[in-house]
Amino acid sequence: MDFHIENILNDLKKDDFQAYLLTQFTNIEYISNYKPTSFAFCILKEEPIIYASKMDMEIANKNSTIDVREYESFDVLIGDLKKEGIKSLAIEPELAFSTYEKFRDDFSIESKTYVNTQRMIKDSQEIDNIQKATEIAQRSFLELDILNRNDFESVVAFDLVKSMIENGASRESFDTIVTSGANSSLPHAVPKHKSLEQPILIDWGAIYNGYCSDNTRTMVYTEFQHEIWDIVAEAHDKAIKAIKPGLKCCEVDKVARDIISEYGYGDKFIHSTGHSLGLDIHETPGFSARDETVIEKGMVITVEPGIYLEGEFGVRLEDTVSIDKRASVIGDLPLSI
Repeated sequence: MDFHIENILNDLKKDDFQAYLLTQFTNIEYISNYKPTSFAFCILKEEPIIYASKMDMEIANKNSTIDVREYESFDVLIGDLKKEGIKSLAIEPELAFSTYEKFRDDFSIESKTYVNTQRMIKDSQEIDNIQKATEIAQRSFLELDILNRNDFESVVAFDLVKSMIENGASRESFDTIVTSGANSSLPHAVPKHKSLEQPILIDWGAIYNGYCSDNTRTMVYTEFQHEIWDIVAEAHDKAIKAIKPGLKCCEVDKVARDIISEYGYGDKFIHSTGHSLGLDIHETPGFSARDETVIEKGMVITVEPGIYLEGEFGVRLEDTVSIDKRASVIGDLPLSI
């Protein structure tokens, strides 16, 4: 049995639960190597089982390391659990309320983050996949030759995604952000059908073997833009240097936030310093003021401080680090292009 499942079964036993219900696609993929295309119910217990839709049975039987049964109905699924004497059920926090309603009358239910806890620590193969995804994304960015482009933001974004797929990505890991001019002050700006302005901010990533990458670069032009860029770069670099096992995630966020605040732009840094990634682009833990998770070896987390001047422009610089004795940046794309 997979050691992740064994760990979760130990957690269940410790917390006095008899089974754990998973429906989130990437959690099921993480546990079983099968990623649903429509819906599935994974029940982790002494003999784990996945109830897959009829349209997924072929791919589930081909890929899943857990036994698979065709889903018939909620009544059959619940009946199977009750026949086994299961009365207490742990669920993912992400479980849809409509699904929770189907189970709540028959089981004692509590939300638990057992799989999320397992996913926090990446093994060498997972890190290799993230490394490959990052290499694909960074190579594609350099091929974009952004400093010599005079296209619409939306066209540049399309070309970047196309290049990532041509270089081996299955797809982009999130909606690619190509934004410029005043719109760069919007952290999650959507590429517009307008010509590139200055500065240019690009936030992009690739998926390789199911694993995500994430980088951001900002190309600045005026003296003031360079001044803001230098502050963000200092926060980025010093935060990465501070990362080590035993430190709390919130302490890394504080390093970056304190530097930006010292320059008078603390209120312009309007998001957390970073987030974990893996099969999903946003995982736990993250470098935020509220996250007191203790950093451990094997974590993979982004570092992405930014300053956003409303109506003027924004600067964000982002790299992903893998953590051993210290933090090592994944990929080799320079901050300044």
